Amino acid sequence: MPATLEEAPTAPTAREPLRRRLPDERKAFIHHFSVGGHEGYLMVGLYEDGQPGEVFIRMAKAGSTIAGLMDSFGIAVSLALQCGLPLAVLCGKFSHTRFEPSGWSTNPQIGYAKSLMDYIFRWLALKFLPPTSPPPTGAEAMAPAPAHLEANPPGEEQTDAPACRDCGAIMTRNGSCYHCANCGSTSGCS
Repeated sequence: MPATLEEAPTAPTAREPLRRRLPDERKAFIHHFSVGGHEGYLMVGLYEDGQPGEVFIRMAKAGSTIAGLMDSFGIAVSLALQCGLPLAVLCGKFSHTRFEPSGWSTNPQIGYAKSLMDYIFRWLALKFLPPTSPPPTGAEAMAPAPAHLEANPPGEEQTDAPACRDCGAIMTRNGSCYHCANCGSTSGCS
């Protein structure tokens, strides 16, 4: 016999995430950036413990598509942080994403940014997350560098190469330049 509406099992109700809002008065970092000629500002609002709780992204070209998308994305990142998503997870997902605009940044710690997202999340990781490996100390810090460094040791993925301007494939280091194995173009070196 079919179950009546009253007897039908009910679906579990979704629990709404707890949102930890920032205090009305808070400390913040404001950071100017430039990636491939696209300038903007990051404003990162902090909780009392110094961890980020909101990210505002303002691009210099107000009213542009990029400005609107970055503004909306900053709101989404802020909500994710306030609902408990760790910054390390966001940085892991958005660092090294590749799309235009990309280019050289004015930040020597980042260098070439594969996209605005790549720049923003690599900067956030540098500023707010512990280093992935401890800096050398004592004798390690004083040791000379090896005579030759392999550009891409076996088994390790290259993470700092730009995308080819002609075909979009990931380039490989060739001395101080980059070479595209897909179409043969170079980053400007001969």
